Amino acid sequence: MSATSFRVDVPAGSVLFHQGDAPTSAFLLETGSIEVTTAQGANSRRLGVLGPGDLLGEMAVLDDSPRTATARALSDCVLMPIDRKQFAERLDSADPVVRALLLSQISRYRSALAQLSGQSEPLSSAVPTPRTNDALLAMDKIRLESHLREALDKGDLEVRLQPILDIERNRIAGFEALTRWTHPERGPVSPAEFIALAEETSLIVPVGDYVLDQVCGALQHLRGRVNGEPVFVALNVSGRQLDDAALLDRFLTVVHAHGLKPAQLKIEITESLVLNYEQVAGIIARCHAAGLKVALDDFGTGYSNLGHLHKLEFDTLKMDQGFVRQMHEPRCLAIVRAVVAMAHSLGCDIVAEGVETPEQLQALGALGCTYAQGYLIGKPMLLEDAIALV
Repeated sequence: MSATSFRVDVPAGSVLFHQGDAPTSAFLLETGSIEVTTAQGANSRRLGVLGPGDLLGEMAVLDDSPRTATARALSDCVLMPIDRKQFAERLDSADPVVRALLLSQISRYRSALAQLSGQSEPLSSAVPTPRTNDALLAMDKIRLESHLREALDKGDLEVRLQPILDIERNRIAGFEALTRWTHPERGPVSPAEFIALAEETSLIVPVGDYVLDQVCGALQHLRGRVNGEPVFVALNVSGRQLDDAALLDRFLTVVHAHGLKPAQLKIEITESLVLNYEQVAGIIARCHAAGLKVALDDFGTGYSNLGHLHKLEFDTLKMDQGFVRQMHEPRCLAIVRAVVAMAHSLGCDIVAEGVETPEQLQALGALGCTYAQGYLIGKPMLLEDAIALV
């Protein structure tokens, strides 16, 4: 065999590695064909023949175990070595469920190969089994996802409404819809956990549809008006939902089915999602054409690009609560003042999140902030409590 920095040339008849060899690297077969065999007593058994585009020797590299088969070139071959680190980094950063499933499959392969070779034990003492923490985490995620699907089917997810105050008029102008889930065994599950889990799969779509239906049902009972405008409910949508071309059509169908005006529903898009400016601009334009309003959520959390913000015609900016909490610092107060002024210049309302003290509310009012949201205004509440506020 001869090698360059980027490839290995293996003449026909040569052995690339023997069963029992240490795993130095895996290979991508560029040209030629490789026969893979395993010892079966005094004989050998062909496991397969690999061709261009196939990976070779990757399983021994993944679990750092001796080779479980022998690879021999059937013709002149060119292979590209793949360093163990290239696999290890990706495996370590992979979803725990994917990692556990992969290692479990390797473990089964090793056991089957050991039986094929007539051995009572697998060929390696380092039989790959999912690492304990990874396995527990993976199984917990799978179990929790199944329970979330069941909760969705049973209608056990609960939508709470957190009030949003019109500061100047000192009246509740709307609410933000927040989803809560009480697991029958674990108790309350953090939204950060189960929403993130739903976003990893297509489950976020039916969860979003469920919440939308609950929100529209609530809006039928929220008959209050502020400055001539009906009380609104803001609903956060995820990146996965935004990728669904039928999302807006479903929203409007549900809104109209409940006899509501589109303006009563406000879609919130998290700041981290606006990096795809063309997609978001298109969604905003479609929403406005349908009468829906759109808010930019968590403004100021590190993703904003002011060079593009003027192209995205949001109706509302929601200032992240981190700014409100630090308003006692002069430099932070100056930033809040600038953000409020910028929002007004862009023709946007502005909501300050995380308002917890009368002093914060008074300062925001003095700066001209439109709305306030936080525990001082009200915690996420049941529908009947929300109705009493308006």
